[in-house]
Amino acid sequence: MASRKNLKKNVNYIIETIAGLCIVSSLENQGEKSEKASRLFLQAMNLRNDIISRISHTEPGKTREFYKKLQNDFNSQLQDILQQLSE
Repeated sequence: MASRKNLKKNVNYIIETIAGLCIVSSLENQGEKSEKASRLFLQAMNLRNDIISRISHTEPGKTREFYKKLQNDFNSQLQDILQQLSE
């Protein structure tokens, strides 16, 4: 298992990349699509805050299941954001 510090760095890197895509999409589009990209940016930042908070406060005793659930939640929410961004 990776250290918490490295895990947080990886989460930050992924979210920064998604946030950059949201900003580029917002600048390329006008009107409603720009607002949608802004909402997706905020959703990505909220996801980052949630995941970092959960990493910092690991449940004692069930660490393997905790991190597996964390990974599944992160991946599913990230896929939702990317899918909405591609539309």
